[in-house]
Formats: sequence, C-alpha cells, structure tokens
Amino acid sequence: MTSRFQLAIYSLLSITMLCLQAKSQTPTGNIQTKPVLFDGLIVAGYLDQGAYINCAGPGIKFNKKPVTVLLGLLPGLRIKEDKVAPGAPKNSTVTPSLGFGITLAYKHLAVQAPVYYNSKSSTKNGEWKPGIGIGYKF
Repeated sequence: MTSRFQLAIYSLLSITMLCLQAKSQTPTGNIQTKPVLFDGLIVAGYLDQGAYINCAGPGIKFNKKPVTVLLGLLPGLRIKEDKVAPGAPKNSTVTPSLGFGITLAYKHLAVQAPVYYNSKSSTKNGEWKPGIGIGYKF
C-alpha cells in the first residue's frame, strides 16, 4: 500500500470517529445503528489499475444526520483489461465481484474505501487490493 493511500484511509477513519462519537443507544441518543440489506448508494472508483462500479450491500449502518457510515459488503462490477502474453486466453474486461469496506456518506455525496481480492492466476499470487471511490446516495 502506498503512503498516500494509507493517509487517505486513516483520514477517512478519523473523520468517521469524530462524527460518530460513542454514545448510549437509548431512544434519546441521536446515533442510529442498524443492519441493512441495501442502502441506496452507487459508487465508482479506482482499484488496481482498473475501475469498479458498485452499490452498498448488506452491512451495518451508523447514522447521525447528515452523516452516514456503512461497514459491509460491496457487490459490483470490476472493469480491468487483462494483461497476458500474446496468444494466451484473456479474462473478460468486466467481471462481477464482491468486496468489503467502509462507505462514508454526507448528505448525497459518498466516499468509499473498498478492498477486493484478486484471485490467483498462473503468473500472480492472489492478494487483497485496496481502492478508493466516490459516489451518490439516493
């Protein structure tokens, strides 16, 4: 991971912690925590020299108006040109994928820090790849 990316992740986590301070979950508390199956978000971003488009899937949602933080699974599509030797079979440019990560939404603007797994191939070992994206909350 590059130091710029680590700085971005740590900054996002710091902002999240500042916005969502730990308080009791009483009816008078203003932070709501609940599980969600789908939270109306669509995000596009950069990952491993390619792009992704996803929505926020099942996860845990922390809500303190106007800020929402979602920690969960991210189903979507990855778009990446497969670089192989000439004549070798190539994977599809667009592939379905499932990652996980954190999404921070302020009003209708969403920022996401996902992690996706690149499976093992004949030339590379499998490894986790972090990304960054921006999107819209419906």
